[in-house]
Amino acid sequence: MRWSKAFIPTLKEDPAEAEMQSHRLMLRSGMIRQLAAGVYEYLPLGWRVLLKVKQIVREEMNRAGAQELYLPALAPAEIWQESGRWDGFGDEMFRVKDRKKRDYALCPTHEEIITDLARAKVRSYRDLPQNWYQMQVKFRDEPRPRSGVLRVRHFIMKDAYSMDRDQAGLDASYRAMYDAYHRIFSRCGIKFFVVGASSGLMGGSGSQEFMVSSPSGEDSCAVCPVCGYAANLEVARSQVKPPDYPGAPLTEVPTPEKRTVEEVCGFLKVSPAQLVKSLLYMADGQPVFALVRGDDELNEPKFQSTLGSGNLRPATPEEVLKYTKANVGFISPVGVENIRILADLALQGAQGMVSGANKDHYHLTGIDLSRDIKVEKYIDLRVVKADESCIECGKPLIVTQAIELGHVFKLGTKYSQAMKAHFVDEDGSEKPLVMGSYGIGIERVAACIIEQSHDQAGIIWPLAVAPYQVIISQLGGPGTESAKVSETLYHELQDARFEVLLDDREERPGFKFKDADLTGIPIRINVGEKSLQEGLVEIKQRKDGQVFKVRPEEVRRKVQELTSVEMWPLKQQ
Repeated sequence: MRWSKAFIPTLKEDPAEAEMQSHRLMLRSGMIRQLAAGVYEYLPLGWRVLLKVKQIVREEMNRAGAQELYLPALAPAEIWQESGRWDGFGDEMFRVKDRKKRDYALCPTHEEIITDLARAKVRSYRDLPQNWYQMQVKFRDEPRPRSGVLRVRHFIMKDAYSMDRDQAGLDASYRAMYDAYHRIFSRCGIKFFVVGASSGLMGGSGSQEFMVSSPSGEDSCAVCPVCGYAANLEVARSQVKPPDYPGAPLTEVPTPEKRTVEEVCGFLKVSPAQLVKSLLYMADGQPVFALVRGDDELNEPKFQSTLGSGNLRPATPEEVLKYTKANVGFISPVGVENIRILADLALQGAQGMVSGANKDHYHLTGIDLSRDIKVEKYIDLRVVKADESCIECGKPLIVTQAIELGHVFKLGTKYSQAMKAHFVDEDGSEKPLVMGSYGIGIERVAACIIEQSHDQAGIIWPLAVAPYQVIISQLGGPGTESAKVSETLYHELQDARFEVLLDDREERPGFKFKDADLTGIPIRINVGEKSLQEGLVEIKQRKDGQVFKVRPEEVRRKVQELTSVEMWPLKQQ
């Protein structure tokens, strides 16, 4: 491709709306353009990168035994109602009606559609195992699209689905996908780590996320640098010392206008750890208390997972008053009836605690949870904090921000049971398919590469995903020796099957060099009049700035030499 004919609308200045490096550089290098909030157009340079990423994904999925197909992005409401996710997905699902007023969804994911296909075509244990995948557009009505292509409403996902006879088969399929993900991200030149994660709306028995460390990441992860324990904060656990406050009689004390943890602690002169933070939620329309210490934060995904509720939200002020007879800031689980109560493990055995009195402007002191509160279950409900002790080895944990690259789930029989996707086993009995789900955000891979591989001048693409492998900077105008040699090298390298961009624009050398660095093409060949007088051209590597001066007839061999060696280590770090 000749740059003079290409559509690469680079920008000189940083866009004001871009916060993350990947967003800034994708806009500046002419990879993307925003059409609406959370909706991006992929311009030729950006699309070439995504095609490279997709090809790596395709090769490794095929290598792992998965089969590619293509499913509709539009699906009737009935199929989502079968699984219960027509309502469970909430406002994130785009819903549309056809001309006959029938309800449809723009698919945010494809578990239901794949399960419907499986129940129609997979009849016998002889048909198993199966693993089907696609690379398809997904739609989610994000309330606050941000971070460029990382949090959007319209995106490309590779989603794969395995179907097996039993748990052992699922374990094997899950491991095959886990290993394939390692190869995919390594080939893309990404340093990543794997964490335990919440299954969320997907459901199932367990899941793991492939993450990239980033100060601007939307996820938080707890990592132990000693034993390697790693988990998304949604599911992370730590060792917490049990409370050790002296027992005392239950006493009602006035606390006028003292509602927050800080206000109550200051007024009563107690530690935040001595408070019972009483949080009232509505789960599928029923009230339930979540109790954590005053110095802790409730982990809503853990709470939701414990309840098994698809519809969980904080109670409104009106609901709080209805069920506790008090306003927010003065409520308590002490003495309440007909409300489920779940408490964090850090409160087990606690006495001498403080909470609301279910009476405005009053609190209770001397609370003994075993004596005064009917706790249904003690379970891990808190958000882990940095420097707490690792649940595995006891060493201090690090909390780091990260970006999710991919997610693997053990769905089990959640969807096959709901949608009656059964097969006949060897003994003649009918059983539900045991399923797994495996996703990779294609644009996220490209963005994460940029987050990890850039400098002040622009992107530094790994060779495997670069939009072009080589750029030839023609530094002389039409009819010059530079133009003639650039043209010859352009055709020679194309004949050698290299992807080459010839910058033949009538611009200053410095302007061309800045654009070449911005777009991040791994190898730049500078063809200038001065160097040619010495019988040489200059080859420069984008990753480290190393320069080689060679004769024009040696360029092809040198480029082959530079591209035959991996430019980034492939090991997971």
